[in-house]
Amino acid sequence: MSAPADTSAAPAHGRSLMRDASASAIAAGFLAVLVSNAGPLLIFLQSARAMGVSETVFSGWVAAISLTAGLASIGLSLAFRAPVLVAWSAPGVVLLGTVGPGLPFSDIVGAYLVSAAIILIIGVSGLFDRLLSLVPPAVASGMMAGILFTFGASAMGGFATAPLMVGILLLAFVVLSVITPRFALIWLLAGVLILTFASAESGQGAPRIFPQLTATWPTFSTAALLGLALPLTLTTLTGQFLAGLAILRTYDFHLPARPVLVVASLASFAGAFFGGITTALASITMALGASAEAHPDPRRRYVAGVATGGFFVLCAIFAGTIGWAMLRIPAELIALLAGLALLGAIAKGLSDMLGSGADMQAGLLTFITTASGVTILDIGSAFWGILVGVIAVHTARLTNRLRGA
Repeated sequence: MSAPADTSAAPAHGRSLMRDASASAIAAGFLAVLVSNAGPLLIFLQSARAMGVSETVFSGWVAAISLTAGLASIGLSLAFRAPVLVAWSAPGVVLLGTVGPGLPFSDIVGAYLVSAAIILIIGVSGLFDRLLSLVPPAVASGMMAGILFTFGASAMGGFATAPLMVGILLLAFVVLSVITPRFALIWLLAGVLILTFASAESGQGAPRIFPQLTATWPTFSTAALLGLALPLTLTTLTGQFLAGLAILRTYDFHLPARPVLVVASLASFAGAFFGGITTALASITMALGASAEAHPDPRRRYVAGVATGGFFVLCAIFAGTIGWAMLRIPAELIALLAGLALLGAIAKGLSDMLGSGADMQAGLLTFITTASGVTILDIGSAFWGILVGVIAVHTARLTNRLRGA
């Protein structure tokens, strides 16, 4: 386990960003943005198509979510000297695809604003900090391992559709890990990008480079509030904020939840008027910046959060080209790169969980529940994994006390 990095006591002026910058941290930030754009953003695109939204309007949505996520990542990472990776609500974009087509877009904007207001109130109240303190370390580690294990396992799915390409890259990663372990993924990522764009077909027309932002005045309806705002808030709090903060704590970055929720909700307010869905902590990609792969020194990993924010801002500026570029990188390669980048984080989660002593069984139950991907009441498996783990821990402790009485 890496040395503790108590960010709550780290002075904001104590370190220089230029001195702390490293290729590995910047690459971690780039990969986090790449994964976000290749995964949740494509789901966002599918939702937009289901709603009959044009590419021009959608580029404005991309600019809104990228800019708000980028500025929040930069601000929080610099303020806490921790790798705080902010993106957008992944469960939310899935929900939008099912609920959105039946609602006027002004009602959707209103639902976004209500969701941001609820998260702001919860953040200011400090309730989320108390909720997070109820999650034992074994349960947090099991939840993290379960989320990342599922994501890492899907990286090998490329063997079914592109076995030769995936196999060659996997062998190259093993060789590079021996020759240059710290920069293996960087060289692999560079090679993938070069090969992908070198082989891209020409003559498909130039993409729109810059986005066109269009503001929408919100309206409010019962259908949008009950069908979108409330489930969006619940899934974002449990699947994004709770999971993201728990992952940070497993790497000894102990951030208070209050400022994180406040900053993210204020960013959500700003982006909502332009079609940006709720801004939230990243969960899967958080480990890319928080793990030792970003940098062996925990005090320098905040650069990964700043880099993530910087790349998101670039995505906002050039939002017109994002979809055009993403569609040219094979999905199998993006999944493989992300899975390989998470190997260390998966190992840490499993190791911490298995070494947690009396709470190990509860951690295993959390891991299995989370990795199962079960969804109940539109709430993802991360929440149910934590719930199962917390109940298991306290049940075991109560039983032991009763036996000793």
